[in-house]
Amino acid sequence: MKPLEWIDSNTLRILDQTALPHREVYLDIHDYKEVVDAIKVLRVRGAPAIGVAAAYGIALGAQDSAVVTVEEFRGRLAMICQEFSGTRPTAVNLFHAVERMSQVAQSGENIAQIKAALIAEAKNIHEEEINGTTRLSRLGAELIGNEFTILTHCNAGPLATAGYGTALGVIFAAHAAGKNVRVFADETRPLLQGARLTAWELMQEKIPVTLITDSMAGYFLQRGDIDCVIVGADRIARNGDTANKIGTYSVAVLAKENKVPFYVAAPTSTIDISLKSGAEIPIEERSSREITHLAGVHIAPNGVKVANPAFDVTPHRYVTSIITERGIISEPYHSKLTELMR
Repeated sequence: MKPLEWIDSNTLRILDQTALPHREVYLDIHDYKEVVDAIKVLRVRGAPAIGVAAAYGIALGAQDSAVVTVEEFRGRLAMICQEFSGTRPTAVNLFHAVERMSQVAQSGENIAQIKAALIAEAKNIHEEEINGTTRLSRLGAELIGNEFTILTHCNAGPLATAGYGTALGVIFAAHAAGKNVRVFADETRPLLQGARLTAWELMQEKIPVTLITDSMAGYFLQRGDIDCVIVGADRIARNGDTANKIGTYSVAVLAKENKVPFYVAAPTSTIDISLKSGAEIPIEERSSREITHLAGVHIAPNGVKVANPAFDVTPHRYVTSIITERGIISEPYHSKLTELMR
């Protein structure tokens, strides 16, 4: 399964995650605006995958440009980069990818050279995510004991990373190492990434998974049924505060109360040391329709007021360890994350 694949000089193939788990639909995209839309409507989702998709989308937009001068070309590319920057505000991987593609656009003596360099850089970003998530998964697997039962929230597998996975990657690597592991997957309201995607990915790998509603997590943690919690991240601030899918903070508090380790697995492309704390992380507010409708069916009273933040922030005091491709770190996060990113 390849959730993202560069086919040729003007085609990006994506696996439409909105169609899963019942249909595997691959879309061949030739227009960068379709990539912008795919990110907005979650055909592509997950912080690392969003960054990779944006990089390929920028390369795609560059190939279609018919301007004559390098100055005009760079001006048009800046507009394309701005469109991608406006798609999802929380996932920092997106902005890292856009910045790298913008810098590449400043090199090269002619348009042909810049176009080729943009494709090469997008492929580099993708390869780095594959290598990074593979390595962090193997490192994280060392924290997983045989016969562990793991709770996870949202979806942080290959679908979300365009690589090996983060939270699910750790589980996959533990399974591949011969450890018997079981997983409890929160459904992850309102868009049910856990029910639709995490459960599906784990079943593909023949890893035992039990699907639960978000409100059941405390019940199983209190009973002692969970050995550890592993989640991904969309942005990690310098002090270790972590933004992840809405509901993650609640799970972290419940894990702390019940003395269950809470691990965050994320590549360094998700770390943003420019932010002092999670209070500075922008939180995306999504459409009210995601709350008022389920599978297209209107389930709420007409006119009801809706709040729909897509992410919440887990303070670093609830995080046992952060698993990255450069190592596993714990408190004090401020100094260790700064050193890690050097």
